[in-house]
Amino acid sequence: MTLLADRSVEEALDLLATRPLVVLTGAGLSTDSGIPDYRGPGSPARAPMTYQEFVATPQAQQRYWARSHLGWQRMGRALPNDGHRALAALDPGLLITQNVDGLHEAAGSRRLVALHGRVADVVCLSCRTTSSRAALASELDALNPGWLARHGWVESRPDGDVDLDDTDDFVVPRCPCGGPLKPDVVFFGENVPADRVARCYAAVEALGTDGALLVAGSSLTVMSGLRFVKRAASGGTPIVIVNRGLTRGDQLAAYKLEVGCSEFLGELAARAA
Repeated sequence: MTLLADRSVEEALDLLATRPLVVLTGAGLSTDSGIPDYRGPGSPARAPMTYQEFVATPQAQQRYWARSHLGWQRMGRALPNDGHRALAALDPGLLITQNVDGLHEAAGSRRLVALHGRVADVVCLSCRTTSSRAALASELDALNPGWLARHGWVESRPDGDVDLDDTDDFVVPRCPCGGPLKPDVVFFGENVPADRVARCYAAVEALGTDGALLVAGSSLTVMSGLRFVKRAASGGTPIVIVNRGLTRGDQLAAYKLEVGCSEFLGELAARAA
């Protein structure tokens, strides 16, 4: 069956192509770029480190960076897929992404809120100076010769790290000020910065009944994304969810579509052109 053989897909495309849009994306959008998602069919088991665990001990930070350095070799080389490029062409009023992979930016999306930050950036928890993940990766390579060769086979996780227990000999640098380094992303147990949330709420509220909210590739399991779906529903804004598998927002959606994100977004961009 082709994408457009499903009548509900056709109706959802017609609705979205003629309205102002806010788009919310999740990990399912990046699977076509080779980055595994969190909760889709066949996704790996995951037990992400919380912020409280990360800051508790140098050993936890060592364990995190040892795993994340391996994951970065894959996520850092990932390229935008057709879904990312379609969204850049659509150029919605606001693109809200829960992803930290930076692929929307690489595809050229302009009006973007990276809700959880970007794994390509690093921040010092003491002086708050930010720096490049690529530069840190080079330093980690120099401090840990042979690490990638020994452990490069380990399976990737959606967060950009891997499943690895042998991390005791991994060497982690600190900021020149002496503070610990952390990827500039929102860990579980941290709050999304208030200014990002406020910008997203404002864009969703501005849609009213004339616009539409499109959710692509998110199960909406965590409140950081679900709250915008709830806000749209409370304002009478039509909601379309494109995701393989159940989401926490299904009952609020005018259309819930079990189709691929890249295919759907490509068709939407063609209609809106």
